Amino acid sequence: MVTLGLQSSASAPMPAGLVGSFHWSMNDAAFGGLSAIEVDDTGVSFVAMSDRGNFFTGTLHRDAQGRVDDVTDVVITPVTGRDGKRLRKGKLDTEGLAIGQGGIYVSLEGPAQVMRFKTLEGEGKALPSADDFAGMQRNSSLEALAIDADGALYTLPERSGRLDEPFPVYRYKDGWTQPFTIPRIGEYLPTAADFGPDGRFYVLEREFHGLLGFQSRVRRFVVRGDAIDAGETLIETAIGQHDNLEGLSVWRDSEAKLRLTMISDDNFRFFQSTQIVEYTVPD
Repeated sequence: MVTLGLQSSASAPMPAGLVGSFHWSMNDAAFGGLSAIEVDDTGVSFVAMSDRGNFFTGTLHRDAQGRVDDVTDVVITPVTGRDGKRLRKGKLDTEGLAIGQGGIYVSLEGPAQVMRFKTLEGEGKALPSADDFAGMQRNSSLEALAIDADGALYTLPERSGRLDEPFPVYRYKDGWTQPFTIPRIGEYLPTAADFGPDGRFYVLEREFHGLLGFQSRVRRFVVRGDAIDAGETLIETAIGQHDNLEGLSVWRDSEAKLRLTMISDDNFRFFQSTQIVEYTVPD
């Protein structure tokens, strides 16, 4: 079902550029908790990941307006460690996903680390950890993960420590560095990141308002070496317009427009839903 109407914020207009919102469901106990998504250049094939250690691959079907109206050919593959076995319970909090340079990379929140896979079915190998990772709060650490055109990985924690403290961004390229920060504005917390085909750094953030629901924001930054600009806000929703958006993929559609595909984490709760939400944004 494609949903273009409002949810709990019935009086608030949707942000400009909304393409559509599809409610995805499956009759499988493993389905849910989707915290990351990567869409291919055609907008058809995707890889998603749950925060309980499963990859999901499948096909996005679109209507004449380019809106997602079905998901088929879904395959669920467990995330495995170096021993070829499913990750232990204490390491199942898989949050960020980045694909590129011949590898699949996954960030985890407990403990904070990044793993590399050659294939979805293959064994994962942990990358060396940055010194700061050991001190990060569980369930609030490496939520977002992105890879640039040169194969460098970028990650940042969900929390910075204080409302007036920016989020540190860590980069992995033959070792970890922490080249810059991004400003923390309001009570939004980052949930996903991606480098778009334009080479810019996109960050999806959310703010939780209790029973009223979630508010989402997407910011975009220009990265040059060890420097980052002040950024710009592309999308900011009203409270409750979408569910708990946690995954982000940036690509160009058939009309050469930049498209943001986002996915929501339902936390395996019956009163939440898995949504695939798409917007187009200006260059």
